[in-house]
Amino acid sequence: MMRSKFTLFHIQSLLLLLPLTLLPSHSATSPFLFLSSDLPLSLSVADYGATATGRHYDTAAIQSAIDDCASAFSLQHRPCQVNFPPGKYLTATLHLKSGVLLNISRNATILGGTKLEDYPEKQEKWYVVVAENAEEVGITGGGEINGQGLEFVKRFDERKNVMVSWNETGACLGDECRPRLVGFIGCKNVRIWDVSFNQPAYWCLHIVRCRNTSIHDISIYGDFNTPNNDGIDIEDSNNTLITRCTIDTGDDAICPKTYTGPIYNLTATSCWIKTKSSAIKFGSASWYAFKGLLFDNITIVESHRGLGLQIRDGGNVSDITFSNINISTRYYDPSWWGRAEPIYITTCPRDNNSTAGSISNLQFINITATSENGVFLSGSKGGVLRNLKFLNVNLTYKRWTNYVDGLVDYRPGCQGLVNHSTAGFMMEHIDGLEVENVNMRWAEEKTQLWNNPLDFRPSTVNNISLLNFHSGLYKQ
Repeated sequence: MMRSKFTLFHIQSLLLLLPLTLLPSHSATSPFLFLSSDLPLSLSVADYGATATGRHYDTAAIQSAIDDCASAFSLQHRPCQVNFPPGKYLTATLHLKSGVLLNISRNATILGGTKLEDYPEKQEKWYVVVAENAEEVGITGGGEINGQGLEFVKRFDERKNVMVSWNETGACLGDECRPRLVGFIGCKNVRIWDVSFNQPAYWCLHIVRCRNTSIHDISIYGDFNTPNNDGIDIEDSNNTLITRCTIDTGDDAICPKTYTGPIYNLTATSCWIKTKSSAIKFGSASWYAFKGLLFDNITIVESHRGLGLQIRDGGNVSDITFSNINISTRYYDPSWWGRAEPIYITTCPRDNNSTAGSISNLQFINITATSENGVFLSGSKGGVLRNLKFLNVNLTYKRWTNYVDGLVDYRPGCQGLVNHSTAGFMMEHIDGLEVENVNMRWAEEKTQLWNNPLDFRPSTVNNISLLNFHSGLYKQ
C-alpha cells in the first residue's frame, strides 16, 4: 500500500512552522475550530492508496490517513483534515479520532460494507464510521456516507420491509441486528455539517454520551419502508444543537433517548422532516431525565406521528417547549407505531418490572396541524401528566387515506392497539391542562367520524382551563 507523501516526521516539522490559522466556527455549542484545507496539515486518502472505485476496500488507506492526522493532533493539539476526492470508497468500520475532520468532497461517497466481517466483533461497535472518546472531531465536505441499507433487505414489502438480521449467525440477539451508519460515543466538541447520510441499514446518526455537539446543514435519507432506520438518535448527551437539517426516513427522525444518563440542553430548529414513524420522539428508552429541550421552527410532512413522547422506563420529562411547528400526519400501516396523531404524549410502564415515569411543564406554542387523528394525551396512574399548555394552536382534522380508523396506539408495551372512537383531544390521567386560543376544525364530509372535540373521564382529568377554545366544521 502506498504511504502519504507527508510522513509523520514531515508533519511534526510542519507543525513547528505553521501559524495557527483557523476557520471560524458557526456553532454555538461546539467552539472548536478546524485548520483550513489549503494548509499543509491536510491529508488525502488518495495519497495513501485509496482506489475510490467502490469495488475494492479502501479501509486500510483511509484508516492510515486518520491515524496520521490523529498523531499530528496529539503532538501540538492542532486539528488535521482527511480529504476524500471524488469517487466511491468502500470500507469496513472506520475509527475517527481526536482532532480529525473527515472532509468528504462533493461527488465523494463513503460506502459501508454489507458483510458481518466488515464490522467489529461486538454489536455495539457496528458502525460504518465511529468515534470513541474523541474530542475536536467532525465530518463535512458536501459528500455522502451511504450504508447501502437496501442490500440488507431480505424481502421488499410496501407495508414494511423484512430485513437481514445477523442474529442468525449468533453475532447478536433480536431482529435489529444490523450496523448503524455513523456514531460518536463519549465524545466532546463534535461538529457535523454540510454532508449527506443515506440508506442506513439501521440507525443513521447516533450521538452517545457526548458533550457539545453541533449538527447543522445536513440531509438524511432512509428508505421509507425500512424499519429502524432512525434519523438522529441523541442518547444520554448534553448541550446538543441540531439546525437546518432535512430528514426523510422510515423510522423516528429526531429521537432523544436516556439509557445510562439524562439529556439536558437539546435544541432542534429549522428542520424539515418526513417519516413513516414519529418526527420527534422521546424514548421509548427513558430510564433517566429529559430536561430543558427546545424544538422550534420545524416542518413535519405526511408523517405517521408528529410530536411523540413514549415514556416507559421511569424517567422524568420536564421543561420542554415545542414552538412554531407545522405538522401534517396521515395513517400508514398499523405495523408501524403511530395512528396519525399530531401530538402524542404518553407515560405507562413498559412491563411489570418498569415504572411509569412522569411528564410535566410542556408547552406547545404556535402549532398548526392537519391530521387524520386527534391529539392523544395519556398519563397513567403512576405517571400523571402535569402542567401542559397549548397556546395558539390550529388543528384541522380530515381523512384522505383508506386505512382503518378507530384505534389508539399505546405501543410499546402498555395496552397495545385499543379500539377507541376518534376525538380532537383524547385525554386520561392529567392534572393541569391549559388551552388558550385553540381552533379545531373538522372536515364536513366525515362528520360521522368527528363528533367529539374533547374525550376524557372527569375522574382522571383535573384542573383544565379552556380560554378561547373553538371547534367547528369547515367546507373544503
